[in-house]
This record gives sequence, C-alpha cells and structure tokens, in this order.
Amino acid sequence: MAKEKVSVVFDRRKKAEQAGVGYVEVQIYLSRSERKYICLGKCTPEELDVFLSQPPVKEEIKRCHDCISAMSLFRDSMTISNFDIYYQGIKDGNGIQECRNSNLKTDFVAYMKDYIEKEHVSEGTRKHKFCTLEAVKRFGKLKTFADLTSKNLVLFDTWLHDGTREDISIHTYHKHLKKITHYLRITDMIPTDPYTQVKFSRGKSKERRPLLEDELTKMRKLKLDEKTGNVRDLFIFSAYTGLAFCDVMAFDFETMTEHEGKLFYIDGSRLKTGTQFFTPILKPAMEVLKKYHFSLPKISNQKANDYLHLIQAAMKLNKNLTFHVARHREFCKYQTTNRLNCLSI
Repeated sequence: MAKEKVSVVFDRRKKAEQAGVGYVEVQIYLSRSERKYICLGKCTPEELDVFLSQPPVKEEIKRCHDCISAMSLFRDSMTISNFDIYYQGIKDGNGIQECRNSNLKTDFVAYMKDYIEKEHVSEGTRKHKFCTLEAVKRFGKLKTFADLTSKNLVLFDTWLHDGTREDISIHTYHKHLKKITHYLRITDMIPTDPYTQVKFSRGKSKERRPLLEDELTKMRKLKLDEKTGNVRDLFIFSAYTGLAFCDVMAFDFETMTEHEGKLFYIDGSRLKTGTQFFTPILKPAMEVLKKYHFSLPKISNQKANDYLHLIQAAMKLNKNLTFHVARHREFCKYQTTNRLNCLSI
C-alpha cells in the first residue's frame, strides 16, 4: 500500500500526557529517509477535531497537498529542499498573490506554447500537444488567463465536436489543456481551475476496419506514380513490421537492426511511449527496404494520409484508409504466426 504523502500527526514527541497539550503537525513523507514536519499549533487531545476543522489549518494542509501534486506533475525529486521551494512559492506566491489581477491579462496561447516547449516529454507527445495548441488558437476564445472559465471550456468542447474529430481525440485535447490549467491553479496564477467545475465524457473510440491479407496483396500490386507509390510502400512496411508512422520515419537500418539466422530484426523503442520492441522484418517489408536501398523515403503524416485516400479510391475500398490502420489489422495474426515460425527456425 502506498505511503500517504501528507498526514496530520498529533503529539509526535509524546508530551501531551505530561503537559496537557501536544503539538499538531503536518507530516510530509518525501522518501524513506526524508520527512518534513510543519507545526500547525498545539491543543489538547479533546480539542484536536475542532482544531483541525479551522479554515486556516485546513488551508495549510491543502497547501502541502498542492506542493506534492506540483512536484509529482513536474517529476521533481521528492526532497525537502525541493518541497521548500514549492511551499514558499505557493504560500507567498513570490509576489504572485499581489499581481493576480495583472496575471489574468497574460497571453495564454503564448504561455501554453512556452509550457509545451519546455516540458520533458517525447517529441511525438510534444507534437500532439502542439496540435492542441493549434486548436486553441483557431478556437480563439482562450486568449488570456481570464478566458480560462468553465463556460469557455464548454464552448471549446462544442467547437471541437464539429464532426472532424473522434471523441478520443477530443478527450486528448482536454487532457493536454487540463494539465496546464491545473499547474496555473496550484501556482496561484489563476483563481480556480475551470476543469474542476465541468466534466467532459471520454466518449467511445471509433472501431477501426483493418486491411486483410488479400487487400494488402492487392495494394502491393497497384501501379502508381512515384509519390503515391512511395506512400504505398511505407504503408506496407508499417503493416509488416507493426511500426507507427513516426517510428517508420525514424527507422535507420544501420543502427536499428540485428541479423539472426535468416532474418533481420528491428531492435528499437517507440518514439511516443519509449516502449522497447524487437520485431522481425518479414519478406514484404524487406522488399520495400531493398527497393529504396535501405533508406525509406520521408514525408509528413498528413501528406501520407492524403495519398492513402487516393490509394483507397484506386482500390475501391469501402474502408477509410489512413496510416494508423496499418498497425491495427487482422493481418497481425498472420504476422504473429510468422514471427513464431521464424523464431523456431
């Protein structure tokens, strides 16, 4: 069971029995070797419940919880020195409390851009967060800190539901935005976090219709112009390796493959999640690599999907063809069987 980070301790020094009163302290558990204690005052054992119900005492306990939340949010080390920095910043605001009204005039779009650029995340995640930023810009009603209200969030959610985005994508936009508003609140830069006053449903993910093996074979045989053919080949490579688009773009044969037996294997990690993978390069994927002399063509995800729509029309598919479909297909069952067979050779 996880140790409670913030708790109230009464009479830690065991002097209440002799003196009649004991000190009430907030215990901040930072690690096995580091604990910090903040004195709230003293009272008798009988007065403890009343003492803890006082607004200033409750506010002080909340402040400690906020410090721990902020440290976790920014992955700062749980040390007393780091806690003291957050504690002093939230307690006296380093002048923030005095300029709260001027803070509300701060350019939120510029702040959000700076926040994303400085955040310690993978480049794939950063790219998704910049998509959220672009949506905020186009929406146009979240310009300053003062615009961060529950009413405007509802309007933003309605604007996002214009039929061009799936529910899961919209939920991700809110998740990115909520992290920033939460930080603004705990650092006292805005009076309230608007997401505490409104809740948005996650919705349901749209069922993907993957390509079958015969459809992939048909795609491989299509006669296409150079640029469309390049995208087709990238799609085939993704379908037979299971790599996401960003990982295909980052693929380097010289540094990311190992030769074992009759097969080459890709040994790498996903850009988005950092998850390690070790996957065989099956024959169709190897044919693509040989065609391009082991250096795959480069293209943006948006352009690739535009060309895939042309391929979809050429194949007369009644499925929406995007690069993401390459990794979510029933053909993966066939690929898994091949992997097992290859590993047993």
